[in-house]
Amino acid sequence: MENFKSPVYNVIAVPIEKVVANNYNPNVVAPPEMKLLELSIWEDGYTMPCVCYYLEEEDKYEIVDGFHRYLVMKTSKRIYDREKGMLPVSVIDKDISCRMASTIRHNRARGTHTIELMSNIVAELTSAGMSDAWIMRNIGMDKDELLRMKQISGLADLFADKDFSLSEDWLED
Repeated sequence: MENFKSPVYNVIAVPIEKVVANNYNPNVVAPPEMKLLELSIWEDGYTMPCVCYYLEEEDKYEIVDGFHRYLVMKTSKRIYDREKGMLPVSVIDKDISCRMASTIRHNRARGTHTIELMSNIVAELTSAGMSDAWIMRNIGMDKDELLRMKQISGLADLFADKDFSLSEDWLED
């Protein structure tokens, strides 16, 4: 492994039409998180390539990881246009069993957000003067989740400027 080079150092731009989904990915993303992923890619660009295997006989790239990033480009005209239909891809060369294992490792390694850390982030954003609407829009929370995060944080000052009815800040854009 002395000369091993991680695939991420060879990211290529692949026309979206040459990328295909695999038929074994068990990962599902709910619509609110898909909207957040689209916003993330719009605001930050593609910051991580999709991981693919090159199907030489078909001249296609089969996704190992990154299906939802791929799906965003397929369904968001503004992102497709900005990226000129090119998806950043990192290619791995493994047999189907290893690709399946890789897909699961990628999915499971992402983990989940802890409630404590998320409530701390909400507290910091609130203290920085960000509105509830801004927080909901930019970190993908609905009003109930934001309220729970504020309640969990236990900081009375997070509610100092709020009545206990829904304010204008709670309206989603």
